[in-house]
Amino acid sequence: MKHQYLKHQPDEEGYFGEYGGSFLPPQLVEEFDRITEAYMKLRKSHDFLSELRRIRKHYQGRPTPVYHAKRLSDAVGGAQLYFKREDLNHTGAHKLNHCMAEALLAKYMGKTKLIAETGAGQHGVALATAAAYFGLECEIHMGEVDIAKEHPNVVRMQILGAQVVPATHGLRTLKEAVDSAFESYVKQLDSALYAIGSVVGPHPFPLMVRDFQSVVGIEAREQYMEMTDGELPDHVVACVGGGSNAMGIFSGFIDDPVELYAVEPLGKSTRLGDHAATLEYGKAGVLHGFKSILLQDEKGEPAPVHSVASGLDYPGVGPEQAYLHGIGRVHVAGATDEETIDAFYAISQYEGIIPALESAHAIAYAMKLARKHPNDAILVNLSGRGDKDIDYVVETFGVREWSPEKLNNE
Repeated sequence: MKHQYLKHQPDEEGYFGEYGGSFLPPQLVEEFDRITEAYMKLRKSHDFLSELRRIRKHYQGRPTPVYHAKRLSDAVGGAQLYFKREDLNHTGAHKLNHCMAEALLAKYMGKTKLIAETGAGQHGVALATAAAYFGLECEIHMGEVDIAKEHPNVVRMQILGAQVVPATHGLRTLKEAVDSAFESYVKQLDSALYAIGSVVGPHPFPLMVRDFQSVVGIEAREQYMEMTDGELPDHVVACVGGGSNAMGIFSGFIDDPVELYAVEPLGKSTRLGDHAATLEYGKAGVLHGFKSILLQDEKGEPAPVHSVASGLDYPGVGPEQAYLHGIGRVHVAGATDEETIDAFYAISQYEGIIPALESAHAIAYAMKLARKHPNDAILVNLSGRGDKDIDYVVETFGVREWSPEKLNNE
């Protein structure tokens, strides 16, 4: 079923209401026009879509399952928890859904190289994988802080043949990686495609990445209804940094009577610089070529941000997430670093699934939501696995034993 909402958003200029669009330096305008023209043609092409379906089935291992987490549901003592297992997608996260498609677009356009930023490294690993599959060069920009924090993914990218370029300015995290990648891309427009890693950036990338990630929502809706004799979940929950995994699963339920929750990183405190809760505390502005909600300092510059999850520490959010929040279709929620670490251990020890710290934010909020709605069903996008995070978690927070009593004490 093609949802009515998806047919009408964004408009031809790439706006979701007041958010989105394309704010580019003159040297990039013509190139992004070419990307838009190529994508708008390809998104309706039988050959392109058939090739994408073949890759998803025979290479990525799709569809990924929806799993009923019975032990954790019982432990929480509330709603029934279901997880869309994107951690079982090849490379361990949802990111490959759009990376394989962006690489296919690059091949169509005659490009020989892929350039991108990465935070936690999942997008970088996925893009390096796609580059290896299609025989393209790959250049990944990553903040020095994240390189140290997510070392296993750096090694994976290098093994796959990618060049990992450290971003050494500013806070040396995700925003700086984007800055660094764009700076490099401008010098290589003829040969390279900037494969943006989320539903952010100038038009057409918020539309394009949502389209490529919508496979998550399409599968999840069909699978959940099959598991429950035609019922829909009451709540759908996903973490949000830029918002690609959230838009992926939300797109399957956007026209249904289902509550949608965007879970942001509340970090260590509400003080600016201690969190990355953009929708909760930000205001309208322009960053990296698009208009959205941004965390800003007193001068209107992008504010410093923090999250225990490297993939979420970005001062902006996708324009479609901002729009859906503005019209009241998506509830803004959050999880602190501590709640996230507790959820990381809870699902590990009660279900045998070690999640990415990004995904653990969504799980943390779903556990709280389950207590409030004991007779409901909650579907969570478990967007990635936690192999990349285990050393950091144990070294920073220690090994913990989780028990349901922790929820009673909150």
